[in-house]
Amino acid sequence: MFLDMPLDELRAYRPEPPEPDGFDAFWQRTLDEARAHDLDARFTETDAGLSLLRTYDVEFSGFGGHRVRGWFLVPRSATGPLPCVVEYIGYGGGRQHVHEWLLWPSAGYAALVMDTRGQSGPNRPGDTPDPVAALHPGVPGKMTHGLLDPHDYYYRRLFTDAVRAVETARGHPAVDPRRVVAAGRSQGGGAALAVAGLVPDLAAALVDVPFLTHARRALEITEAGPYGELVQFLAGQRTLVDAALHTLDHFDGLNFAVRAHAPALFGTALRDPVTPPSTGFAAYHHYAGAPKDLKVWPFNGHEGGGGHQRAAEISFLRELFA
Repeated sequence: MFLDMPLDELRAYRPEPPEPDGFDAFWQRTLDEARAHDLDARFTETDAGLSLLRTYDVEFSGFGGHRVRGWFLVPRSATGPLPCVVEYIGYGGGRQHVHEWLLWPSAGYAALVMDTRGQSGPNRPGDTPDPVAALHPGVPGKMTHGLLDPHDYYYRRLFTDAVRAVETARGHPAVDPRRVVAAGRSQGGGAALAVAGLVPDLAAALVDVPFLTHARRALEITEAGPYGELVQFLAGQRTLVDAALHTLDHFDGLNFAVRAHAPALFGTALRDPVTPPSTGFAAYHHYAGAPKDLKVWPFNGHEGGGGHQRAAEISFLRELFA
């Protein structure tokens, strides 16, 4: 069933971003600290049995100089620097196997898939540890790790890794550094939106059902998915609500959206209980880059538009890079 506002209200929904004092300085310090570590990007070619692609095991230094893994794929037929799609992964999963990321190189682009630190699943294995442990008691998952201080929060590390992944892609000779795209869905969509706000010369962003966006609203209307971890935690830690919300504001997609410059394609679904549609519409309406478009899937949940959304993304980038 539809679980949020009527569509006509969603099309006009533009809440005030929850920007904390010192937001820009917080992120500038965070990225400066990360860049004090040598990126030391390494691309080790692997034989994945894909005769039309060159495939590489990637490592680079992310937050704290911690080593982050990934995959890099490029068409063997490439004759010059290509656009590159840097893709971020949904909650609870890792980079999987290299042959599971064929979409963008099949479309003629290079692709860098960033592994997600500290996350792995039975069907989505990951290879990147998170050396920073939770700094206070939390519930399973990552949503409450370091929640009481923005400097300690898990997503400070993840979003910093995401920016460094763009820098890694730009350093490869097969990539045109002026045509790098951030892409992802759910948690990956939230990371792509963060990168769009933190990297001023990004070529484009593909932001599908973004997580950690308009989080205060999401916590009011859903307990599904990772937001449920926050609800469970705050149900017991009743005196810590204000501190938790203050931390979340530093990572809210609305604050990144207003700082973005790149063209973007968004996706949202009206029956999505995990990232409710009002959160996606709010991000789209505040997104400052242009051109921009939003695909709305009325009868879908958190899967969003699926293959239809991917087809729209292919068309969006083809037109952009024509």
